[in-house]
Formats: sequence, C-alpha cells, structure tokens
Amino acid sequence: MDKRLAGLPWGAPANFLGLPEADVPALERAAVVIFPVPYEATVSYMGGTRFGPRRILEASRAIELYDHELDAEPYRVGVYTLPELLLTGAGPEAALGELRTAFDALLADDRFVIMLGGEHSISAPPIEAHAARLSGDGRRLSVLQLDAHGDLRAEYEGTPFSHACVMYRVHQAVDLVPVGIRAITAEERRLTRERNIPTIFAHELDADGKWIERALAALGPDVYLTIDIDFFDPSLVPATGTPEPGGGSWYPTLRLLERVFAERRVVGADVVELAPIPGVVAPDFLTAKLIYKLVAYHQRARDARRR
Repeated sequence: MDKRLAGLPWGAPANFLGLPEADVPALERAAVVIFPVPYEATVSYMGGTRFGPRRILEASRAIELYDHELDAEPYRVGVYTLPELLLTGAGPEAALGELRTAFDALLADDRFVIMLGGEHSISAPPIEAHAARLSGDGRRLSVLQLDAHGDLRAEYEGTPFSHACVMYRVHQAVDLVPVGIRAITAEERRLTRERNIPTIFAHELDADGKWIERALAALGPDVYLTIDIDFFDPSLVPATGTPEPGGGSWYPTLRLLERVFAERRVVGADVVELAPIPGVVAPDFLTAKLIYKLVAYHQRARDARRR
C-alpha cells in the first residue's frame, strides 16, 4: 500500500478473522483454507442460507485471535480465504458438479479446507472427493454429521440433489455417524437400522458425556466433519432454515470436536445452513467462533503429529 494511505483508518480486510495482508499466506502455503459457497437452491422452509458465508466472515472480524482455552493464537497456522464460489444456476446437479471440480483441485496439496455454506446439499462433493482420495489408499472415510435432521431421503421435492438428501447420496461410500438428530422420517429411521448407521439422537446428548464416547467409538481413523448449524438448540442458533427444538449446546459440542481432532485424523470440514436474521448477530458470531475452534483444533493436532 502507498505509504500515504497506510496510516489511514481502514476497516478490517474481508477475509476470515479480518487478518492483515502480512498475516495471510499465499494459497499454496496455507495450512487452512476457508471456502465460502453461498449456494441456495433446494431449501424447503425458510431461506437465507446464501447470505450465511458473508455474515460468518463479517462476524469473524470481531473474534479475539488468542484462544485462552488452548493458550494459542490459532490463526498463525496460516489461514487463507478464497472468494465466494458462485455456482451455476443451471440446476443442482450441474452446480454440485462444479463444486466437485473445485474440491478435486483444492485437495491436490492436502490442504485442510473448511467450507462455509450455503445449504447442506453442498456437503456431498467434498465428502465424495475425500472418500475417493482415501479409497485409493485402501482407506474408508468416516463422516461425523452434527445435524438436527437425518438428510437421508432418496429424493425430496423431485430431486436427489436436495439438502434433505445429502447424507443419502454419500452414505454407501462412507461410514456415517449422525449426532443430534431430532427430525427424521420413518423411512429414514428404517434405513439407519438396515444399514447399521449409529445414530445419536438429540435426547441422548446427556450431561455425563457417554454420547461423546459412542460417537468416537463409531468413527474410523479418517474423519470428515459436516456441521449443519441447526444441530445447535435454537435458543443458541435461531438463524437457520428449519430450527428444531432441543439440540446441542456450546461446551459439550466443543468437547466432542476437541477429542475428534485429537484422536482421529480430520481431513476436512464444512459448516452450513446459517440463515442470518437481520439485527440478530449472536448466531453469526457463534458460527464464526465455532469455525475458529476448528482451526485451533486442527492446528494443535497438526503440531502434535509433527512432534
């Protein structure tokens, strides 16, 4: 920047956390890539998820960079924020095909990519990309799904590419572990029993933490994390398309995530379905801080592997 401009009171950059240019590595050297995908095409109740990524980025600029629980500044691992990917309007199949192309390129250097949605249908391409990469080495991907809904319908409102079908599309290629479920059809429940999908329902999120042990026991060595923000109780996150009563709370969820990163290899993550409410910023901030926690846990696990 021209030195005559440098001293003026500019606002924070538009990247995740509002990091100054000096603290943002080039994409080729970034350990963590934030990938905003404001896609919304198949929502079935309340809309607004297309505004989620932008509001998450805005809220992230107010986060303290020092994490007192970990006594660290996780951003120092190297965080790069991509521009929004504006998927085609030619239909969900074509849009998700574009997203798969993007992930095949992004994962080439084994980066840790956190995708910001957008509706939940966009989780299928990264899951499929990671599963394909692991299968080449004879390994099978586990998917930890934090969600209020099963998302195991074979088709919904005329398309198998709906947000309500995303887990059905991938469940045969991965070991699925859904947690926090509290809205599911009889057909979806039958499928979980037939396929032995170890579902942890929201009413089982007990205070003694046994549900955390159950989730960990069901996960294989390699894990992809998909978080539909409606996993959380709507008293914490009302800003989502279908807020279901009951659900996860903040610190127990962090305990689960911290252990998953410490005890498994988390290969990637997405956080989807934030539908911002004008003037209500707490859900935006919670979502942004949750993503920073993922960066923190990834950084600590990465450092531990290198020791």
